[in-house]
Amino acid sequence: MTITAPPRSWTPEKLWHAYELLHKDKVRGASGQRLLTDIVSLVRFALHQDGELVPHAERVKERFENWMAQQANTGRTFSEEQAAWLQMIRDHVAASWEIEIDDFDNVPFIQEGGLGKAMQVFGKELPLLIKQINDAVAA
Repeated sequence: MTITAPPRSWTPEKLWHAYELLHKDKVRGASGQRLLTDIVSLVRFALHQDGELVPHAERVKERFENWMAQQANTGRTFSEEQAAWLQMIRDHVAASWEIEIDDFDNVPFIQEGGLGKAMQVFGKELPLLIKQINDAVAA
């Protein structure tokens, strides 16, 4: 990638730090190891599509909490086991941008029983739930 070539050797961490220095009031999330998904946050901020530079994982967590609150407002409740799976789904979206059925064959889901267990926990609702989470959280 040209952006990482000398003489600047820009990395997501260096870009994030540069924006911290330039726009302290518009940057959330301390400098440090950035996820690949944070590059999208950097680009959206640089193009003025987002008014704040926020780590993708933090944005996902906020959107997930809003989605959970909306579910509660409609009377939809989740068991403790379902809530644990939903948090794994949230964390996967934070690191990978979205979730698909095939992702349940990978860590951490496979360690908890994979797609078979997810289907057991959520039933036929799982595909719709995945779509709703992707629409609400990964956007």
